[in-house]
Amino acid sequence: MKRGDARSGLNQCFQRGFLHNIEIICIGSLKETYLREACAEYLKRLTPYARVSVIEIKEGRLAKGASAAEEEIAKGAEGTAILSALNSQSSCARGGEASGTYVIALDICGRRFSSEGFADWIGQVGTRGQSHLAFVIGGSTGLAPSILARADLRLSFSDMTFPHQLMRVILLEQIYRAFRIRRGEPYHK
Repeated sequence: MKRGDARSGLNQCFQRGFLHNIEIICIGSLKETYLREACAEYLKRLTPYARVSVIEIKEGRLAKGASAAEEEIAKGAEGTAILSALNSQSSCARGGEASGTYVIALDICGRRFSSEGFADWIGQVGTRGQSHLAFVIGGSTGLAPSILARADLRLSFSDMTFPHQLMRVILLEQIYRAFRIRRGEPYHK
């Protein structure tokens, strides 16, 4: 098979949605019923396009009025748990090869995309053979420096701050939208 033929085959597989395993690694569980229902709906909608799983990491406990130092300790513990989940999932996905996961940290200072640009980016990542994506959503104190350092991409949705539980819904919706755009399927603008 010629090199161009292989790339064409990869693009066709991507368009059918076969090249992606996506994990959403997030701090805390969803407490509100409406958020759980929204996430469940987008996870259901994503099944024809990719295998998507959600990994919830226990939120670091902070007393009301915790100091900045206490917040950093909690964030560090969350970071250690996230790194452990990344290493565990990467090993499973790539037959023990931990570096196979492309990590995307949601970070207010990260790179921004339009929905179409995000769809193109997902397509490019898949075409390069990086089919195992892990999106990481921090908790109320943000992400530990170790996670930001591990990230292959820092992704920002806005200068605004969103509750981390709502961000899970927004992220799932944008991933769903990206696959719809990539396949040329209608979706509201």
